Amino acid sequence: MIILEGMIVRKEMKINGCIEVPSDMTMDEFTDAFLELIESKGWYFGGGFLQIVDGYYINPDGTKGESVLKD
Repeated sequence: MIILEGMIVRKEMKINGCIEVPSDMTMDEFTDAFLELIESKGWYFGGGFLQIVDGYYINPDGTKGESVLKD
């Protein structure tokens, strides 16, 4: 939360979920579209992106990582 002269001028929202996209969309295409939306509203995003395929996170090198269901 950002307070300026006693007034709240900004606050943060946390997102925890998945977004379903067309199967041929790349991670770069998704992040570009997502960030374009955020920036078009004058908002900021701080965080990261993880790709999921068939219930598994995809590592940066393209290999299958941990299950999304792992506790």
